[in-house]
Amino acid sequence: MGIPTLDDLAVDGTTVGVRVDINSPLGEDGRLADDARLHAHVGTLQELLDRGGKLAVLAHQGRPGGDEFATLEDHARRLGELLDHPITYCDATFSADARDAIADLDSGEAVLLENTRFYSEEYMEFPPAEAAETFLVDRLAPVVDAFVNDAFAAAHRSQPSIVGLPMRVDSYAGRVMERELDVLSNIDDTPRPRVYALGGAKIADAFDVAESVLERGLADEILTSGMTGNAFLAASGVDIGEPSMDAITDRDATAVEQAEALLSEYGEKIHVPEDVAVERDGERVEVGIDELPVDAPALDVGSDTAAAYVDVFETAGTAILNGPPGVFEEERFAHGTREIFGAAANAEYSIVGGGDTAASLRQLGIEGFDHVSTGGGAALRLLTGDELPAVEVLRE
Repeated sequence: MGIPTLDDLAVDGTTVGVRVDINSPLGEDGRLADDARLHAHVGTLQELLDRGGKLAVLAHQGRPGGDEFATLEDHARRLGELLDHPITYCDATFSADARDAIADLDSGEAVLLENTRFYSEEYMEFPPAEAAETFLVDRLAPVVDAFVNDAFAAAHRSQPSIVGLPMRVDSYAGRVMERELDVLSNIDDTPRPRVYALGGAKIADAFDVAESVLERGLADEILTSGMTGNAFLAASGVDIGEPSMDAITDRDATAVEQAEALLSEYGEKIHVPEDVAVERDGERVEVGIDELPVDAPALDVGSDTAAAYVDVFETAGTAILNGPPGVFEEERFAHGTREIFGAAANAEYSIVGGGDTAASLRQLGIEGFDHVSTGGGAALRLLTGDELPAVEVLRE
């Protein structure tokens, strides 16, 4: 990868700043509702603690003004249950109290510092050299001997705790970061035929992936679904109905034109839905494309589409998933996601692009994938051939 990892770090007795991404769904009581991201970082944290490190752990939760913008106190409690070493919580990030908490650590102990986004500059993005001069970095750099970035899910952000600290302190990739880069940077080495399933409501992201992998010859077939599939249906000349079309144009006014361009150049590799599922009188109703338009939005692919996509995955060498086929949160419209993603897990090699895709697998209990990414946005950047600021600064 061309970047230092934990294999290059002499840990024993060293004070290590560790950036993780444990930004998680919270319940109405403010407690953790899903601890999957905490589990992901246990390996890195446990290894550093086992090797005698003193860990100052940095993380964020939510966005300013959002319902999940909260302290990390409950995260520290849960990490304490998952780790074999003590971890405390400090309600400060870089103040004298935070620095004292770091100085008081013994080998094999950790402190989780307060939500980095409580500090306004951490919610902004800077070039690395400018990030290195922010208050957070200026206060923390002198009290840590090394920095480990394990926050792959935030690796596409150029924020102080991501790109600033590596400018001031010897820095390394944690095990999550290392594993993600190893898998997602080497898609072209995976078995063929290579099938991408692109769905969900993030149409622009799906188009970026489709254009990139088709242009680079990485994709043999692309299966479209969700709002993305509806856009391709409309681009193929099907009148999908006003509700579905409005949902698309509200997201991206040029979506259909972009889909038309992709179909014109790569149409033989792009599959579009054969039927969709809508809601009528509280029930799931499936509608073939020859029965469109209808006066309700498409909320899932239909059974014929699911079956056709399952057939494609039966001969796939590699399956790559980005975006669920339907509104999986509602059981009536989870059929497409369950069938298609379940078949993808049986491919010779299978990769899940994180974010909503990974959430759908957890909710529906679908397992068996070779790699489930911890980061939707960061995974997308790698899949489209873009650089990640966090990785670039580690490399430099």
